[in-house]
Amino acid sequence: MTIENISVNKSFGGWHKQYSHYSNILNCTMQFAIFLPPQVVCGKKVPVIYWLSDVSCTDENFMQKAGVQRLAAELGVAIVAPDTSPRGDDIVDDVDHGLGQGAGFYVNATQAPWNRHYQMYDYVVDELPELIETHFPINEKSAISGHSMGGHGALVIAMRNPERYQSVSAFSPISNPMDVPWGQKAFTAYLGQDRESWASYDTCALMRKAKHFVPARVDQGESDGFLDDQLTSKKLSDAAKASGYPLELNQHVDYDHSYYLISSFIEQHLRFHASHLNQ
Repeated sequence: MTIENISVNKSFGGWHKQYSHYSNILNCTMQFAIFLPPQVVCGKKVPVIYWLSDVSCTDENFMQKAGVQRLAAELGVAIVAPDTSPRGDDIVDDVDHGLGQGAGFYVNATQAPWNRHYQMYDYVVDELPELIETHFPINEKSAISGHSMGGHGALVIAMRNPERYQSVSAFSPISNPMDVPWGQKAFTAYLGQDRESWASYDTCALMRKAKHFVPARVDQGESDGFLDDQLTSKKLSDAAKASGYPLELNQHVDYDHSYYLISSFIEQHLRFHASHLNQ
């Protein structure tokens, strides 16, 4: 459980730091970023929000583009952003977009050759939180959020582990990956042909059958070029109605898939999480 500090930057009275560590689950060296608000300087333990990024991103995208540090410092919450997949010269990859390095899809791969390294579900749910709680002043309260592929990961992880998270949110999530090209490509490679195994990583499938709820917020741009054929976020409404899931789904006219959407509404997401983390 050792970690190595890569970089340190002072920000809004707190600290943005990057670390590397060897992951026993992923069988490779991983990197994550953490923002620690100024409250930790006084010895206070703070709640944490885990952020899961999209295809081809690293831990740096959200921390550098979203403008999250000012409000995180005000609210007294830590932010943790892991990488989106295993990395390294000996890690199997795919030349096509949406599979391999940068695109772990937050599942536990069962199919060779992916299953040796691509266990991102277990990494985010178990290994990374243990690492964070061991090395940083984090209390028992946590939330999870993400964008696109990361929004898919955040929603699935929260619904499968409702006892672990006080809240969940997503921007432009891949809501029904079983029935869209991005998801079908990744699930076939990582999980094989058994569609029953796919359902355990499909937000709409999980939400329709949910018995235990985590308060959820989703924001989607209506001018997102991926909305109709890949994200299908509107299907979330029907899934939530089927089980009575506490979902707040917000549609935004003229917004697209980019970080302009995220930076425009990240304050509402952080305040949403803080309201549940501080209960």
